Amino acid sequence: MLPFEISAPTLADLPAAARQVQAAIAESGCRVVAFEGEMGAGKTTLINALAAAMGIDDDVSSPTFALVNEYQTASGQPVYHFDFYRIDSIDEAVRIGATEYLDSGYLCLVEWPARVEALLPVPRLEVRLEVTVNETRIIKVRIIN
Repeated sequence: MLPFEISAPTLADLPAAARQVQAAIAESGCRVVAFEGEMGAGKTTLINALAAAMGIDDDVSSPTFALVNEYQTASGQPVYHFDFYRIDSIDEAVRIGATEYLDSGYLCLVEWPARVEALLPVPRLEVRLEVTVNETRIIKVRIIN
């Protein structure tokens, strides 16, 4: 199944795409998922749909200022959602405990992963969102080794 590409012509198509990403997470066994894409590409919206597919009832929003949000799956497992857009350095990420989260064995969903790439484990799953001229989202899913 991996790698693969999903076309989402509208934001309403993201829940179906999220179910495919959820299957890729399960197939890959990766506990860190890096969401790449320009501002406004739909990273947080896709993560919100993924959380819903996983049975997370919490309010899922971008942790832009908090840097990390914790959610609980229906089975009580934590899921960590990072947004490193405002991170100033790798040292800042280390100070907030990012390495402990990333090494926890729990699912970590990471927006703006390039800003902390040195901290990210391999293998990891990469979900790259690209927006085409007609606003279709192309979602490319692959394992980074």
